[in-house]
Amino acid sequence: MAQPSSDAAAPFQKEKTFSSYNQEQGKAYALARRNYSPKVYETIIDHHTSTGGKLDLLLDVGCGPGLAARSLAPHFTHVVGLDPSDGMLATARSLGGTTSGSEPIRYEVSSAEELGANLAPPIADGSVDLITAANSAHWFDMSGFWPAAARVLRPSGSVAMWTSGEIVADPAMPAAAELDAAIARHREAHLRPYIVPGNMLTQNRYVDLPLPWTLEKPVQEFDESAFFRKDWDGSDPFYIGIPEADMDTMEKMMSTGSPVQRWRDANPDLVGTDRDVLKILRRDLEEILRKFGAEKGKEKIRGVVRGAVLIVKKKA
Repeated sequence: MAQPSSDAAAPFQKEKTFSSYNQEQGKAYALARRNYSPKVYETIIDHHTSTGGKLDLLLDVGCGPGLAARSLAPHFTHVVGLDPSDGMLATARSLGGTTSGSEPIRYEVSSAEELGANLAPPIADGSVDLITAANSAHWFDMSGFWPAAARVLRPSGSVAMWTSGEIVADPAMPAAAELDAAIARHREAHLRPYIVPGNMLTQNRYVDLPLPWTLEKPVQEFDESAFFRKDWDGSDPFYIGIPEADMDTMEKMMSTGSPVQRWRDANPDLVGTDRDVLKILRRDLEEILRKFGAEKGKEKIRGVVRGAVLIVKKKA
C-alpha cells in the first residue's frame, strides 16, 4: 500500500477556524456538507472487522456536527463524538443519533491530542475499538494524537482517517478545463494567504499525513506492515449527492471550506456583497458555463471527488 513520505509533512498549526464555531455556524456547516458514500463506510467497517477489530466502542474525533458518528453508530454498541467546538457539538446533539443498542451518541468537548482524557469519567485506556476522523485529521497534532490513540485503543483496534481532497469539474463536461483553471486562479488570487498547512494535507489526500512510524519519535504500538490505504479516483462517488450542483448549492458547499471562512473573518464588510470571495468565483464560473451553452440562471457544475481512506492498526 502507498505510504506517506516521512520528510514532507506539513508543520502542525493549531486549527482556530472550526473550533471557534458557534451553534449557528455549526448548523450552517451541517446543512451544507454532504454525507459520504456508503462504500466509504463499508470499506472502513469491513477492513476493521476483517483484521480483528470489534464493534463495541467507536470514538469519532473532530466529529463536527456528527455526520460520520451518526452514520457508523448502527454498527457499534457505544459511540462517543469528540470535538473542540461547542458550536459544532451543539449541532451534533440537536441532530442526535443512536447506536446498535439504541443508546444515544455521546458528544463531548475534547481535542484529538486528549482523546477524552479530560472527561469525567475519561475515555478508559484500552477501551476503544475504532477511532475515526472524517476530514479532520489534517487539523491534529499527530505527535500527540498517535500516543493518545495507542493508549485508548484495544489490541487489534483501528484508526480510520479519510479526506475528500480537492473537488474538480467532471472531465466529461466540455467546460471542465476552463472551470478548473478558473478555480485555481481564484485560489491563488484570493485565498492563498488563508491556506494553512492543514489545507495542503487535504489537497494531496494525506500522502504526507504523519503516521506512527514516520514521527520523530515513532509510536511502536502500531503495525506498519498492516497499513491500508484506498483511493477514490472519481469513478465511484466519495460523497452522496455531489455529481451536479446549481450555483447556489456550489456556493453553500464551498462556504464550508476553512480558507473561505478565514477570508470572511478578515473581510467582514465584504461578506455577501459583490466583492465576497465566493461571489467573485461564482461570476467567473457562470460566465464559463454560459460560454459552453448553459442558460443564464440555470448554470450547473458537475464535480468529481478524488478521496482517500487510511486505516492504521494497533498490534494485537
